[in-house]
Amino acid sequence: MRTFQSLAGLPAVEFKRLTGVSRQTFATMVEVVTPVIVARQKKGGPRFKWGIEDMILMALTYWREYRTYFHIGTDYTMSEGQCYRNIRLVEETLIEDSRFHLKGKHALLEKKDGRYTIIDVAESPIERPQKGGEKTSRNNTILVKRSGTPSKHSSS
Repeated sequence: MRTFQSLAGLPAVEFKRLTGVSRQTFATMVEVVTPVIVARQKKGGPRFKWGIEDMILMALTYWREYRTYFHIGTDYTMSEGQCYRNIRLVEETLIEDSRFHLKGKHALLEKKDGRYTIIDVAESPIERPQKGGEKTSRNNTILVKRSGTPSKHSSS
């Protein structure tokens, strides 16, 4: 199990390699999420026994490694549902903060002083035959009864 305390001794390069963010970005994430968690706990919300840093580390693990909620929850000794709710809370909190917004493609197009490479990564649909449309060769097979060959189903 990885906790934030176990990562404290890692050099900055290895920390970024493991989590996907620098220590400064991680600190900013903690700064953004902490007031939301504290306010939630003042109202009587659930307590996260590991700490806010570990909650963010759990979300980063989910985003970076695409592990299931079950596996991450097992590492932190919590249920799959609680793991989902914690990661979702971190996601929603970070999305609401303006420091973690991506500007979008229009901001790239407005800036004319540099060179940009834009890659379209949209999925393209697979071409498949239509049900009511043209017949494919598999559907076009014609079964012809040969003359003189007895059929299994004929009662002669």
